[in-house]
Amino acid sequence: MFRFNRTVTLQTRVPFNRRMLSSAEALSNMKRSGLLKECGIINGEERTSATTFEVFNPASQAIIARVPDLNLADLDEAIAGSETAFAQLRRTTGFERAAMLQKWNELMLKHSEELATIITLENGKPIAEARGEVAYAASFLSWFAGEAPRVYGDVLAPSNALNRALAIKQPVGVVGMITPWNFPAAMITRKVAAALAAGCTSVVKPDASTPLTAIALAKLALEAGVPSGALNVVPVSRDGAAEVGKKLSIDRRVRKLSFTGSTAVGKLLMQQSASSLKKLSLELGGNAPFIVFDDVPDVAAAAAAAAVSKFRSSGQTCVCANRIFVQSSIYDEFVERLTDIAQGFTVGEGFAEGITHGPLIDERALAKVERHVADAAALGGEILVGGTRTAIDIGPNFYQPTVISGATSAMAIAGEETFGPVAGIFKFEDEDEVVREANSVDAGLASYVMSRDVSRVFRVAERLDFGMVGVNTGLISDCAVPFGGVKDSGFGREGSKFGIDEYLSVKAITFGGVGLL
Repeated sequence: MFRFNRTVTLQTRVPFNRRMLSSAEALSNMKRSGLLKECGIINGEERTSATTFEVFNPASQAIIARVPDLNLADLDEAIAGSETAFAQLRRTTGFERAAMLQKWNELMLKHSEELATIITLENGKPIAEARGEVAYAASFLSWFAGEAPRVYGDVLAPSNALNRALAIKQPVGVVGMITPWNFPAAMITRKVAAALAAGCTSVVKPDASTPLTAIALAKLALEAGVPSGALNVVPVSRDGAAEVGKKLSIDRRVRKLSFTGSTAVGKLLMQQSASSLKKLSLELGGNAPFIVFDDVPDVAAAAAAAAVSKFRSSGQTCVCANRIFVQSSIYDEFVERLTDIAQGFTVGEGFAEGITHGPLIDERALAKVERHVADAAALGGEILVGGTRTAIDIGPNFYQPTVISGATSAMAIAGEETFGPVAGIFKFEDEDEVVREANSVDAGLASYVMSRDVSRVFRVAERLDFGMVGVNTGLISDCAVPFGGVKDSGFGREGSKFGIDEYLSVKAITFGGVGLL
């Protein structure tokens, strides 16, 4: 029998025993600490610009920083610097690169509270959750430090008896990286750590909503001994993002592009990259099914796992449960359990005591949530809890965690990724039906199965057209487990022993005339 993972909140290695700060106090402290920097990082130097863009606290809409809006000339310099750094980095040993990554990991953990504070300021997630992200982000540095010395090749057996052959793995070169706002630390370390472990250099364009975390991480990387130019951070406003993405796609000096974001943008980057035939990793949108069969040993535990998957980061993760399928015989009990959990959440500003859920990132995100809820209600869905913005005095981007029963495939929440705190619960009768419904979307990132039947779990997991399957748990992200999808959710894997291969190319070396006659 499988056991359920009953963990409802992310755990963090940072003890939570500090006085809660206001956003204003936190911002003041960070500016004094020196880790919150309003600059880009190019070839080891801070880069400023006469043109800037504003970074907002999504909870209060207060301006927390004005960051230089770097241009194509800055990006060109960053690429050139990374190309120069690559010529040196590729000659280092895996052990040397491992030492850099371990030092960076140590510095991240040493400064975990400052990093978590920056994340909460610019992303809005509660401080406890931000601390959890910092620990998760640091784990990739430690993991790939272990992988760096283990980039193995192979001895081959050619068909010609006179020949001998080897296959070796070499770093691909300069890597362009475009990272999202929802995990501003972890999405950088998951990519950059693998690249550095392989011997590659990186040019990172962070999302315009959350550039401060990327800048802070780059400062710590330099302190850890990562060579100048091996990690460049080029902040760009939302208006300039498209031309920077195109430049990273078409520039032949950039030999790989790694992107996490929407499917539409991923497809555009892939089209643009065709001109330079670079290697790609695309981690795109999701629409995760969360399937609960009626043989679960504990309906309450299944509801708790669904709550973790659905409402973590206020539903703003690509692996969130987007469609919760529950078998008819336990449907009513499950709905009641999940509703009780959602009613216990507390929405508010991330530094306030007792807050479980922060704001959505911006007005556009909130508008999509409101559209999905209104559509579900119009098509017969019953809103059991939530369904509205929070009180206006909390802030403009807050939305109550919402549970909707009676969800159907005709609703927008079935076909689109909500990316917000809305749980639509669908009823199903049998296994074939739910697998068919789960696979009916174009996305194929994460999926979840809740059952005590080992045969059913294996059968359904193999039939689901998704890159990841969580069994009896709502949390599947781990540095040791490959992360990635299929279909319109992209290709390539991050993390795990497979993640470093995305930054390596295989070279065959054949020796002629050395065999015995």
